[in-house]
Amino acid sequence: MTRHALVTGVSSGIGLATARRLLAEGWAVTGLSRSEPPLRHDLLTWHPVDLGDPPALRSAVRSLSAVDAVVHAAGLQRSAPLGSLSTPDGADMWRVHVEAATVLVDAAVDRMPRGARVVLIGSRTMTGVPGKSQYAATKAALVGLARSWASELVGRAITVNVVAPGPTDTPMLRDPGRAATPPRLPPMGALIDPAEIAGTVLFLLGPDARNMTGQTLVVCAGASLA
Repeated sequence: MTRHALVTGVSSGIGLATARRLLAEGWAVTGLSRSEPPLRHDLLTWHPVDLGDPPALRSAVRSLSAVDAVVHAAGLQRSAPLGSLSTPDGADMWRVHVEAATVLVDAAVDRMPRGARVVLIGSRTMTGVPGKSQYAATKAALVGLARSWASELVGRAITVNVVAPGPTDTPMLRDPGRAATPPRLPPMGALIDPAEIAGTVLFLLGPDARNMTGQTLVVCAGASLA
């Protein structure tokens, strides 16, 4: 039977790369994003939805058939140092990163079969980076969600894990909202390709990761070694 994955943020970056890899592996993909993805495939269905609108998101998820995997890749970054923090920016990041993850899994879990998978895209900044405190806090929260859900769902053999990338070559790096913290090349000398993160996600959705749950995989090209 064709496996079905629900993927957020499919219009660009890691979400788009993940959708491409899943489709190439024969998965059916339902993509959620505000903008239409630059991708056409018989197994791809796209639903326009604002990930920062919890009622609309819950309605979209509940309209779907059962899913074998949920990949929450949608994200944004707004950065500023202490003394210049923005409450609206912090709230936007919380809604998209944390509240959207909560709504997605809460709305889908009752229809997820035994052995299903959940992957949340975090960030290596979850441990704290100057000028990115609000962003880091929302990504750190995903680890708490993942470990809590992994404990709740272990009896159904549903795994819940986090992939935490370092600097990845996505449109987020060029977003004016993060101008206060321009990206730096990691020690290995190049930005991470979104396809590499998609490959890590595919590993967590595959048979070799069926006993891995509640974990965070950091893919940072050495950035976390500094």
